[in-house]
Amino acid sequence: MTEAKTNRNHKDSVFTCLFSEKSNLLELYSAISGKSYPESTKIEIVTLSDVLYMNQINDIAFVMEDKLIVLIEHQSSINNNMPLRMLQYLSAEYDMIVNRKSLYKQKRIMIPSPEFIVLYNGDKKFPDYKELKLSDSYKFKTPDLYLELVVKIYNINKGRNAEMASRSQALSGYEEFIAQIKENLRSMELREAIKLAVKACISKNILVSFLERHGSEVENMLLREWTMDEALAVAREEASEDTREECEAEHQQQMRELFALLESGVTLAEAKKKMGLMGSPATA
Repeated sequence: MTEAKTNRNHKDSVFTCLFSEKSNLLELYSAISGKSYPESTKIEIVTLSDVLYMNQINDIAFVMEDKLIVLIEHQSSINNNMPLRMLQYLSAEYDMIVNRKSLYKQKRIMIPSPEFIVLYNGDKKFPDYKELKLSDSYKFKTPDLYLELVVKIYNINKGRNAEMASRSQALSGYEEFIAQIKENLRSMELREAIKLAVKACISKNILVSFLERHGSEVENMLLREWTMDEALAVAREEASEDTREECEAEHQQQMRELFALLESGVTLAEAKKKMGLMGSPATA
């Protein structure tokens, strides 16, 4: 059995925290698929929590009606290697689900069919819907395609895919919450932008129960998410192609140190200064 483990209490991000609640997850997938699943539908969250997948692909993976669905929120630029990364993740999931000894038996092993969904809410221009395919990365394409993997990407910025958002109160509320933070960032620091967005959404009856229950946890998770995304974006811009992977790993470690400073009570600007990180005017 692989060392990768599932963590049914994993709440590494606000997105994960919100949609790890069964009712919200079921509502969200119903909105994305265009189907209506009853509340009695069984869902098992099987998200891998192995360190290998941290900060890469580990938002939510769940099994529902014999399907293994990997659902990811993406705030930075879409990585064209997402299908390959999904393939690696899927292999680890199947390795966890299937008893390896059974592979040597003649009886066919039945496995849940995979589906890969990315919800994009970054700032760069992106269509309402796009697909990335593993075959696009093949150096040589044969007439017969023997292995394909498709990642479906939906733009969930406020105002995009409005019909889909209208079918999920949790999704539309999440879109509004993130949009409010982005608007606040035009004139204030990140921590204050998040606090005011929480207050504004509660006053508008948006995600009230969730925001009241998780309070400071939401603030801390968003501080880490947004600061890491920003720093990694800077790293990608400054690094050469050969050193980019090494640079990203270094910056992830720096962001863990930065988050520790944020939790100690210093402002984001002070923390960045101590870490020697450059920020955008909105968050500096």
